[in-house]
Amino acid sequence: MILRDLVGDSARVCGPQTSLREAAKAMTERGHGSLGVVEGRTLLGLITERDLVRAAAGGADLDATPVSSFMSRDPDTFSPDFDVWEASQWLAESGYRHLPVVENESLLGIVSVRDLLVAIVEDED
Repeated sequence: MILRDLVGDSARVCGPQTSLREAAKAMTERGHGSLGVVEGRTLLGLITERDLVRAAAGGADLDATPVSSFMSRDPDTFSPDFDVWEASQWLAESGYRHLPVVENESLLGIVSVRDLLVAIVEDED
């Protein structure tokens, strides 16, 4: 199985000027732990639950502070043809929880640890 099999039909994204509160609401409403921060379809970074907690703990104004102030810039990206088992191993070693899947400089989606775990368990059945 490859990452392409886990990427939905649209990436979960926001723009760099999206407020931290708007990003948190989008993640909560969709049940996701991260958003790709994009210009067009080009990935600039990732904003994650951890980033939002760090911002809140630091006293950031959630309504006025853009995600670009706290996002992880230039994250490692993965081809949609990357193997799910190898992706799982990379996450276990790196400590990250989200894999941006990019093709032709365009964000296809973000695969989470949970997505990988479900795929591996279902593949074993």
